[in-house]
Amino acid sequence: MSIQIFGLPVSRGVAIGRAVLVASSRVDVPHVFIDPSRIDDEVARLYAARDTVATEFDVLKRDLPADAPQELGALLDVHQMLLQDEALIGASADWIRQRHYNAEWAVSAQLEVLARQFDEMEDAYLRERKADLEQVVERLLRSLSKGVPSPMPDAEPRDFGGDEPLVLVASDIAPADMLNFKRSVFKGFVTDVGGKTSHTAIVARSMDIPAVVGARQASGLIRQDDCIIIDGDAGLVIVDPSPIVLEEYRFRQRQSELERGRLARLRHTPAVTLDGERIELLANIEMPEDAPAALEAGAVGVGLFRSEFLFMNRGGNLPDEEEQYDAYRRAVEAMKGLPVTIRTVDIGADKPMDGMTSSELRHESVLNPALGLRAIRWSLSEPSMFRRQLRALYRAAHHGPVKIMIPMLASQREIVQTLENIALVKRQLTESGKSFGDAELGAMIEVPAAALTLPIFLRYFDFLSIGTNDLIQYTLAIDRADEAVAHLYDPWHPAVLQLLHSSISQARAAGKAVSVCGEMAGDPAFSELLLSMGLRSFSMHPTQIASVKQKVLRADTRRLASMVSEVISSEDPESTCLSLLSPQPGQAFAPRLVAS
Repeated sequence: MSIQIFGLPVSRGVAIGRAVLVASSRVDVPHVFIDPSRIDDEVARLYAARDTVATEFDVLKRDLPADAPQELGALLDVHQMLLQDEALIGASADWIRQRHYNAEWAVSAQLEVLARQFDEMEDAYLRERKADLEQVVERLLRSLSKGVPSPMPDAEPRDFGGDEPLVLVASDIAPADMLNFKRSVFKGFVTDVGGKTSHTAIVARSMDIPAVVGARQASGLIRQDDCIIIDGDAGLVIVDPSPIVLEEYRFRQRQSELERGRLARLRHTPAVTLDGERIELLANIEMPEDAPAALEAGAVGVGLFRSEFLFMNRGGNLPDEEEQYDAYRRAVEAMKGLPVTIRTVDIGADKPMDGMTSSELRHESVLNPALGLRAIRWSLSEPSMFRRQLRALYRAAHHGPVKIMIPMLASQREIVQTLENIALVKRQLTESGKSFGDAELGAMIEVPAAALTLPIFLRYFDFLSIGTNDLIQYTLAIDRADEAVAHLYDPWHPAVLQLLHSSISQARAAGKAVSVCGEMAGDPAFSELLLSMGLRSFSMHPTQIASVKQKVLRADTRRLASMVSEVISSEDPESTCLSLLSPQPGQAFAPRLVAS
């Protein structure tokens, strides 16, 4: 019988495939697809870990005191039996051979399968043996982590799922895993937790694949290899669908592909409104390798290079100046003379860094990550790290147009400290004789305090970029990654729109460039509203550019400008906006032209 699970729709479209579960574990488990040439080595890792744990059990039993209860010896025998059972080790080896999982992932996947079998047993004693199985697996995972390290992910995507596509199901997906999965084979994501602007949602949109987050018990209800449908438009997950439902969704998939093909024809069409306003559509990227996709999508530059992804999945070893310089240079050169805006590292909140050395950051991440030592706060607290990054950025500017953007500034004091570090870095580069270029300096407006004191920022910076994800979060006091309050995360809230409009208007009046780089920029539902506010620069994931460009090509900014006051002063801005954009009876022209 099919099951329907509801969550938050965060990336549009339909995905159909076999479920791959990423289990939550008390031990951190790397999730890596390995190259076919390394299958035998990975299976050998698994069996070597098994033998190590078996020896540990033998030693423990041998060293039991003479007066130890007999039950302890019997328990170790049970653990040894579970460890040697082909249902655990043999089946885990099959995951490696058939699905190309690394050994840790294979063991945790098989644990999920076996744990459910234990849960379904009628005998209470046998059900309780699940705890023994979990303890054995935990020892096995620890042994794997101490032995030969898990292989790094493949450089190129590979489909190891056979004839059927794969979809990923997890309680949550760590940013480090998302980096691996981004280059992988999954056609969709489902997570128990998360909100519309959580890192999982953002990366799913950047991959242009359907995703549903905040689905609560999805990872507990879905089994390995279940056939599931992800409806990214409705926020619906269907487990074991009937043939009729399956065929309906396959039809929707075909229709979606046709629509994407139509939008792709707009790729190299200049983004100019009906009244002749040229609109700048920029791309958000995570790594230098994303730059070609930005060009292919028709971006006229990079509006946000999230440099923190260079710092992740490294076991806490920070990239040095040369490594960062090389990455930034490659991104600049790949954009072929178009501007590249690089944000300084924004570690913290929903992007913690593994192995972080700062005790303050670890402490704050537990208490309230969104309000802790993140972004520019962390950079200023680690000046040597910050200056390394700044030196690499200015050196990369020698190879093409670079803009440097500072995240989460909130006060003049932080601005002055940032500028002092920049001045010092320029002196260091000059004294060392290293080539470097000029770079425009910008501030991200994502804290209400910054939006409300914008004249200070306009005095110091060449441009502004509004990060709507955090601006909404901090304005409404909503943790955007928490599914329990995700329904309260509201981009249409009057306070949010008033801060947006005020910031855009002040920047334009001061003659300073201003863009929006948060998720609102890539959502066609907000394109006309942002144009009505005077926004002329949007930065989004490359996959979203065509949809927004379609809106731009059908917009008349002079007509749109007349509605902005009514929308932002409304108690229900969304309804007011839709009403004003909809054609009235007998009206020959309205600013909103519906896509065919």
